Amino acid sequence: MANLTTIKRAAITAVAHYLPDEVVTNSFFASYLDTTDEWIKTRTGINTRRILREGGSSDLAVPAVKSLLQKRGITADEIDIIIFCTVTPDMFFPATACILQNKIGAKKAWGFDLSGACSGFLFGLETGRRFIESGAATKVLVVGADKMSSILDYNDRNTCALFGDGCGVVLLEPIEENEFGILDSILHIDGAGGEHLHMKAGGSLNPTTKETVEKKWHYVYQEGKTVFKSAVVGMADVSAEIVEKNKLTAGDIAFLVPHQANLRIIDATRERMGLAPEKVMINIDKYGNTTAGTIPICLSEWQSAGKIKKGDYLVLASFGAGYTWGSILLKWAY
Repeated sequence: MANLTTIKRAAITAVAHYLPDEVVTNSFFASYLDTTDEWIKTRTGINTRRILREGGSSDLAVPAVKSLLQKRGITADEIDIIIFCTVTPDMFFPATACILQNKIGAKKAWGFDLSGACSGFLFGLETGRRFIESGAATKVLVVGADKMSSILDYNDRNTCALFGDGCGVVLLEPIEENEFGILDSILHIDGAGGEHLHMKAGGSLNPTTKETVEKKWHYVYQEGKTVFKSAVVGMADVSAEIVEKNKLTAGDIAFLVPHQANLRIIDATRERMGLAPEKVMINIDKYGNTTAGTIPICLSEWQSAGKIKKGDYLVLASFGAGYTWGSILLKWAY
């Protein structure tokens, strides 16, 4: 067991992302469904999303990871652990972490998949943090990737326009400057919410049959209004709570990095925290909801644009199927 006096804080030391080239606009859905571009934008904030036609979630991750390794100036052989956060694994087994490990040549790494839906990346970040703090690893790759187009019913107006495909990745390492890195987390699940947002078939409870396919149980099912009401309260409250818990104020926070599910949920969270609009990372208009990918994609875009500075306090927040929700407070380390 690690000596508590020698524990080093885990910090994000590199970040990257990848999005497929194909862009799908709202007008595509308006061309065959009872909806309009204005209706989608007004209720969700989404204008476009990206779609991967060929390949699986690991194929979203490979270019993102290669970019991260190049930025950090390391090789895949230096990675200790791969945590692949997704609800759209390439297949049930082997784990997509194993598939990614083979594709990038991370021969010395072990790893696993983590299923936390839209909170998956936060759960993965917290898990990776503990490996670093315990001394069990020095380089943990946390991947948030989902090919949501693979589980969408494109005739379901309630869900098909909401999601996109994409991947974001971060590298966690121990840091000498103990005031930086991941400082705190507040994470929750509530299984009672599962009836409102789920994919019913494909697992051991409802294996694939002709009946499950005909009933469309292999697609995302969501009761939008119910989920929206829970998400507004859950994500807003947990974001404000972590700031108050750590004796900070809205003025101390450089950015809120919210899960990109719905612009109105993001706005409610910002207002609950008392933040100005320019302190919120938003790219839902371009990419829709990429599930486990949204938060690390935001981090990568803002870091690449030079908007995040060393010492910035960031609050990462999410809400998703499960229900799962939570927040993480970190101080940017590079």
